[in-house]
Amino acid sequence: MTANQADVSTLFLESSRHSLMEQYWPRLRECVEPLTDAQVWWRPNEACNSIGNLLLHLNGNVRQWLVASFNKLEDNRNRPVEFAERELIPASVLLDHLGATLQEASEVLSRLTHDDLVAQYEIQGYKGTGLVAVYHVVEHFGMHYGQILYIVKTLSGADLGFYSELNKTGRRP
Repeated sequence: MTANQADVSTLFLESSRHSLMEQYWPRLRECVEPLTDAQVWWRPNEACNSIGNLLLHLNGNVRQWLVASFNKLEDNRNRPVEFAERELIPASVLLDHLGATLQEASEVLSRLTHDDLVAQYEIQGYKGTGLVAVYHVVEHFGMHYGQILYIVKTLSGADLGFYSELNKTGRRP
């Protein structure tokens, strides 16, 4: 392995960890915490997911693709249950579970190496490298994070203000 490979691997893992732990997770938690349980489980129709279902789904995905795969743990995920759930599980419980899973994932990301990223894994019936697994989790989390923010904005009618510093010039000051 060359120094450049190690540098790129380190940058990729640091960026992935930063996106999950310093951007998506704190903003998601901040937006969901003030909601009522009824709002967390609201859906416009049966073809759409609630925030509650998406939180269960994100927890399952991160646990399966990062925590279980890289820690060589048994994969007990039941993905269909994440979307079928209709019980009003309190938002605080869902956020606590996701937060704990993300903390485990952060620990995984902080110890992975270039060799872990180029190694082959089979996850959820898919074969790919560790790089693919990490990229999948960050991309997948970002997609559902955006859906959750959209639902929160729909329910609240408020701008979440995440990029208010860009409102004057379109650039950071």
